[in-house]
Amino acid sequence: MPTRRVHHLAAATAAATTALTTVLTAVGAAPAHAAGELHVVQPGGSIQQALDAARPGDTVQLLPGEYRGSVRITTPGLTLRGAGPDSVILPADSATALDTSAAPATAPATKAATSAADAAAACSAAGHGLCVVGTDDRPLDGVTVEALAVSGFRKNGINATGTTGLTVRATYVHDNGQQGISQEKSTRGVITANESARNGQSGVFLANTVDSEGGALSTDGTLVTGNLLTDNRIGVTVRRLRDLSIERNRIHGNCGGVFIVGDEGVPRAGALTVHRNQVVANNRYCPPNPRLDHIQGAGIVLTGAEETAVTENEVRDNVGASPFSGGIVLVHSVVGVPNARNTVADNLVLGNGPADLADRDTGTDNAFTRNQCAVSEPAGRC
Repeated sequence: MPTRRVHHLAAATAAATTALTTVLTAVGAAPAHAAGELHVVQPGGSIQQALDAARPGDTVQLLPGEYRGSVRITTPGLTLRGAGPDSVILPADSATALDTSAAPATAPATKAATSAADAAAACSAAGHGLCVVGTDDRPLDGVTVEALAVSGFRKNGINATGTTGLTVRATYVHDNGQQGISQEKSTRGVITANESARNGQSGVFLANTVDSEGGALSTDGTLVTGNLLTDNRIGVTVRRLRDLSIERNRIHGNCGGVFIVGDEGVPRAGALTVHRNQVVANNRYCPPNPRLDHIQGAGIVLTGAEETAVTENEVRDNVGASPFSGGIVLVHSVVGVPNARNTVADNLVLGNGPADLADRDTGTDNAFTRNQCAVSEPAGRC
């Protein structure tokens, strides 16, 4: 039977070990892979050193405390686990240099691995907190990040690109300058049971890529479920993607709740499910930018999307005077592309303003059925 070796980068006290066991039991974190090694890091130790030493199937375990500086993962099948929100990754302070040069214990054997390591170093240097990085040719497979906090970075808290099967679970990602949890060019992700709050852009942001145009990519079933998303610009943003689900999230106190964003690219954004979310009082004011008008009081917004099902959501008390304001809103994209063949059905949509259901688009083949609402735009949709 394989055995699991444990590496302690700093001595763990009995009290810390007891607290760790208690927190992991509370969040339901899975045990390390039976054949993998456990690398334990205590405050004052180096997360990056442990990650660089880890192999596929290993777990890097953070004890409660603060850890300074960005870190990056480029090893498949790795788990990075904290002891809950008391294990917090923060920006490097003046006495802690940002580590972008640490090399893996074993040099990358392939051009793809070298490319991933270079991309990860660039991600850290850019000001993100935790970077999970693969390549287009070789997506990083099977990484899990759970039960830790990431806070105060000038860009994204958790930034993933080129991944497949990434799980982000039970994290607290807050007060970062751009996205809380961001995933680009990735498939089969699971983002669940996280709290993402007070980030400058989205609590959860999913996209094909942020730095170029292009048709929507399939995520092959990415799932965003059971998260608490509050006091961000947008709770969840999906941009130019297909085949994913946003389910059973609590989304409140943002400028906007859920934005499904498409454009003229082919294939179009869509083939999505927005199901059984609670989207309430997203009434913060966010000023306009060169691409969008201001956002306030926006519940669930579809813009330039197709074949998306918005079903059984509770959407209440989202009120504002933006083009996006209202409960469930359809509006054409910034380049004028209408929504097409979307279904809005069986939702509870009340107390939103200026309307509970608002179809401000030119598309004519979107269906509104069996929704409980008071005011629609145009009339007759309730």
